[in-house]
This record gives sequence, C-alpha cells and structure tokens, in this order.
Amino acid sequence: MAYQIFKPIASVQGALFDMDGVILDSEGLYTRFWREAAAAFGYDMSYTQAIGLRGLNRETAARQLEGYFGPGVDYIQIRNKRTELMDAFLGSDSIPPKPGIHTLLDALKNAGIPTAICTASPRERVKKYLDPIGLFDRFDAIVTTYDVQNGKPAPDIYLKGAEVLGVHPCRCIAMEDSKAGLLSASSAGCMTIMVPDQDQPDEEDLHRIHALCDSLTDVVGLIGHSPL
Repeated sequence: MAYQIFKPIASVQGALFDMDGVILDSEGLYTRFWREAAAAFGYDMSYTQAIGLRGLNRETAARQLEGYFGPGVDYIQIRNKRTELMDAFLGSDSIPPKPGIHTLLDALKNAGIPTAICTASPRERVKKYLDPIGLFDRFDAIVTTYDVQNGKPAPDIYLKGAEVLGVHPCRCIAMEDSKAGLLSASSAGCMTIMVPDQDQPDEEDLHRIHALCDSLTDVVGLIGHSPL
C-alpha cells in the first residue's frame, strides 16, 4: 500500500508543507554538508548526528551540537560553513523537487484547498531554492521560523501556518519528514502526514502521525480518502 492510515483523516481544508525533505530533495545535501562543516572545525559528526539536526530551530540545534561535542561548540560558525559549502557545491544548479509535488499541488488547487510552507529556512532562501523550479508562487503563504516566537519542534510555526490560511489546525494536513517537524505539526493539532526522506519512522513517530505515505503522489490518494 502506498499509504497507511493510523488516525482518521477529517475534512481537509488546508495543507501545510515543510520544505527541506518534503518539497525539495535537499536533506541528503544538508546531511553531507553538516558533516563536512563540522569536520572543517575538527569535529567528527556521524551520519546519525547530522540527521538529528533536521528541522530544529537555532536554539535547539545549538543545544544538540553541544550534546554531541561539548560546551563551547559554535553552532553559528558551523552552520554558516555548512551554508557556504552547500552553496559552493550547488553553484548555479537547482535543488530538485521531490517526486509528486506538482501533482499534489495541482490536486489541492483543484479541490480548492489553500497551501502554506512552514519552514525553518529564511524567506530569502525559500525563494532562492523554489523560484528556479517554478514552485515559489505555487503556495498561498510562506511561514518561516523567523515569523514565530519558537521554531520547530514547538508548534508555533504550524499554528501560524493554519492561521494565515484561515483554517483551524485540526482541518490542516501537515507534511513532514523529520522528528522535530512531526512533533511540531502534531503538537499544533494538525493531521500530520509523514513522507519519509532520510530515515523511516520509529514507534514514537507512528503514534504521533495520522498517516504514512511513500511519496507526495500518495498524499493525493490520501486526500481522496477523506471527506472534502
């Protein structure tokens, strides 16, 4: 089966999207360059540790790095190095979209369901990555961690996303791939859908989500399963 339902999917009136790993096939790049950036400052970051930084707000990610390497590790310095290395690698190339994003957005538009991006990335980076692949203007709203008091894993960004769409969170599907994002969306009361990217869900994730989809294309079928 392309999707598994764990909790009932109510009438969908809004759709909220994480960006990295859901809209963009970027998480593998972030994992690679987190590790390379850490190595540039003498830290041996494992693949699992890099995965653990996905979706986190700055304060939480900084604490996570300290947990990995001890007090005094400079999160901003390493993050900036990661950005520098990743931008140099990409050059003028675009990060490819995840399979099914255009199909899903078409289905949502046809159903009259508004959409918003809810991401830890700053707005200028959202535009930089989505404009070249024709996705920036396809969303009705963009909410970033800089628009709320607390970033993921706090629920603020998904509460804000639902608010700007004028939809109650419990009537929004929220698509995520990371633990921090799943916690954020589920804590906001959204119908949380996991579309795995770098790793598969564990038992804690499965108790938190409404559905597990193999791809964004499968979310189309999931929406069709719910009363619109």
